Amino acid sequence: MQRGLRRREGWAREWERRLSPAPLAEPALAPLAVEPGQIPDSQALGMAHDDCPGRQHGGRRRGQRALATFLAGRGAGYMRGMSSPLSAQTRCSRFSVALATGALSLREVVHAVRTQGEAGPGPVPLRDLVSLEKRLHWHCHFIQKLESEPEIEFRNVHRGFDGLREDDFRRDWFDAWAGGETGWPFVDACLRSLRATGWINFRMRAMLVSVASYQLWLHWPEPAHHLARLFTDYEPGIHYPQVQMQAGVTGINIPRMYNPIKQSQDQDPRGEFIRHWLPELAGVPDDWIHTPWLMGGAHQRSAGAVIGRDYPAPVRDHEQAAREARARLTAWKRQHVEREESRRVFEKHGSRARQRKRGNRRKPEPAPPVPTALQPDLF
Repeated sequence: MQRGLRRREGWAREWERRLSPAPLAEPALAPLAVEPGQIPDSQALGMAHDDCPGRQHGGRRRGQRALATFLAGRGAGYMRGMSSPLSAQTRCSRFSVALATGALSLREVVHAVRTQGEAGPGPVPLRDLVSLEKRLHWHCHFIQKLESEPEIEFRNVHRGFDGLREDDFRRDWFDAWAGGETGWPFVDACLRSLRATGWINFRMRAMLVSVASYQLWLHWPEPAHHLARLFTDYEPGIHYPQVQMQAGVTGINIPRMYNPIKQSQDQDPRGEFIRHWLPELAGVPDDWIHTPWLMGGAHQRSAGAVIGRDYPAPVRDHEQAAREARARLTAWKRQHVEREESRRVFEKHGSRARQRKRGNRRKPEPAPPVPTALQPDLF
C-alpha cells in the first residue's frame, strides 16, 4: 500500500518537475522552398473514401488558434458547457487534436492557462481555468496507466473479469451500436455525429461505452477499437484505461451505467442535437423525441417517423437490460473477483489522493470512483 502511494506521489512530483520550466521557444527556421510537383489525390492513391467530412484539421497554427480563442473567452462556461454535445462543440478546449499529435505541448498549454489565471479576472473565469488544468493533470495520469501496464490495451486491467462478457458478444447489437441504429435517439445521434466530425465530448464518449458494455453487454475491445478509428484526437493512453473504467473491469471503480433516455433529456432537452443528426426524426414532437417508439401509430405517421420503417425500434428495453447487467456483474464479482487482485490494481493505477485517503482509513475495500467533476476530459 505505502509502495503504491509513494509511486503515485512520485508521479505527481515528476509531473510538476517536467511542466514547471518555461516552454522551449519555438525555433526560428528559414522558409524551405520545395516544389512537390503533381500531388496525387486520394483516389489515385487507392485510399478509401473519407466519410468524416467535418473532421477537425490538425497542425501547429490551428492548435495555437484553438488555445488562444479558448483563453480569449471561448472557454467561459467550460465547467458547465462540457457535458452537453450542444455546448461542448465550442465550450470544450478543442485542442485535443493538437495535443494528441504533438502540435501543442502539454507544458505550453499548462503555462498559458496558469499565466491567464495569475493575471487576475479575465475573459475566462478562474473556475474554468482550474477545471481545465485538472483535466490536463488527469490526461497525464491516464497516459501513465498505459505506460505502466501496456497490456491493458488488449486485456482487462483486473484479471478477475476475464470471461465476464467474451462469450456473449452479439454481432447484431454491435453493428446497430456502431452504425448509430440502436433505436435510442441520443445514442444514435452521438455516434452519427462522431462519424461525421471525428469528435464528441467526454460525457458522451463515456455514455457510448457504458451503453455498449451494459445495455448491450459487449466485451470492450471491439467497441474500443471502433471508437479509436473514429476519434481524430485518439490517444491510446487515455482511451483504453477510460474504456475499461466505463466498462467496469478495473475493479477499483464503481460501475457507472448511463441511462440513455435520462442523458438525452438532461443534455438535449428539446431534441436539437437529435434532430440535427437524425433527420428522420425531425418531425417528432418534443414530448416524444427522446422515446419515439412510445408514440402511437397515428402520431408516428403524422411525424413521418414510423418505427421499424423510418427509424429502428430499440434493440432492447434499456432499463431491463441495465438491471440484468447489474445483476450479472454483481454475481460475477462475488464469485470471481479476488480482493488481492483489486489491491494490486489499486496500488498500481489508483489516484494518489484516493490512495492517501484509503491508507488513512486502513480499509481493504476498493476506493470509490473519481468524482464526475474531476473525470479526465478528452477535451
